[in-house]
Amino acid sequence: MRIPLTGVGATEEHARLLVDSYLRWTGKQLLVLMPGQSVKEQLFEASIVILSHGIEEDPVLNYGNRRGLSLWGMEWETFTRTPSRLTAEQMEREERDRFFEEVTANGYVDNYTGIRISSTGQRFYIVNATVWNLLDENDAYRGQAAAFKEYQMI
Repeated sequence: MRIPLTGVGATEEHARLLVDSYLRWTGKQLLVLMPGQSVKEQLFEASIVILSHGIEEDPVLNYGNRRGLSLWGMEWETFTRTPSRLTAEQMEREERDRFFEEVTANGYVDNYTGIRISSTGQRFYIVNATVWNLLDENDAYRGQAAAFKEYQMI
């Protein structure tokens, strides 16, 4: 599935929030950014999967780059209306919830591996994911994000 960039993706502000929060928690760059190009476009076209959700009571996905949208088999509009809990199978949701509580308490977690499910029902392991809290410049909590390179279809 080829997702067009036009009209799709985070705002430049949200893209910066993803990048800056990752650096803040891990001390590393999420990806090597090219000067003179928008962060928004570079994240969307990154070779790793990047996604995030907001702070709703039942958090809703608010960002997925091209690789993430493709992996979950969704268009931007559908993806960004999906509660993030629905990306995991029912039996995996309790474990997922415990994991996100750990991220909230510690700021980030590296090397997470878990089972997820696409919109078509395809199950896959995400391998060695980093999940981190999103904090804005005023230290206000704005959600959580995840990034990973590896996944294995089940």
